[in-house]
Amino acid sequence: MAKSQIIETQQDIQEGLEYLAKVEPKFAKAKAVAGEIPLRRREGGFNALLEMILSQQVSVASANAISERLGKAGYKNQSKLSKATEEAVRECGVSRQKARYITALAKSDLNYKVLHTLPDNEVIQKLTAIPGIGIWTSEIYLMFSIGKRDVIAAGDLALQESTKLLFELPDRPTEKDLSIMAENWSPWRSVAARLLWAYYRVEKSREGVR
Repeated sequence: MAKSQIIETQQDIQEGLEYLAKVEPKFAKAKAVAGEIPLRRREGGFNALLEMILSQQVSVASANAISERLGKAGYKNQSKLSKATEEAVRECGVSRQKARYITALAKSDLNYKVLHTLPDNEVIQKLTAIPGIGIWTSEIYLMFSIGKRDVIAAGDLALQESTKLLFELPDRPTEKDLSIMAENWSPWRSVAARLLWAYYRVEKSREGVR
């Protein structure tokens, strides 16, 4: 994989921000409001996807508590989890559905090193073939665990709302609408997403919780 396709440093973020400000002046406004844009790189592999599944539709505190119990039971080890029954996993506080998802993940034959060398669409195909992993989770993995620089999680509600605010749209864009808009932000859509998330946090703090 060419290094130019990967976001590895804060300098890469800066390069992307400069590009985005040239193609869309509103991004310069967003940067002025949002301040420094974080790198947000994280480790990939089995445990990264495990934590993503655990975090779905629960609070951070709940996900952390369940993750800790799984760790104490030894289920952060892929081999051990793959041999566990769903009932045993549920004793750690995991819902029946998520127990099925994470045991399926543990039993999958994903080669994470190879995954990092594949085109984005192939990564998404392989990840979404596993129960519990959808398009959004796959795109987040591409952005932050692999570090791809040209991904936009267009189904993300915060990104949609941030786009509405920044571009002064009458309605929140749909996933399809945002995907079309973001074509103009290529090849730095992952930086655009980081900027929009940062802008959203600041703007929503100003407005207060609604």
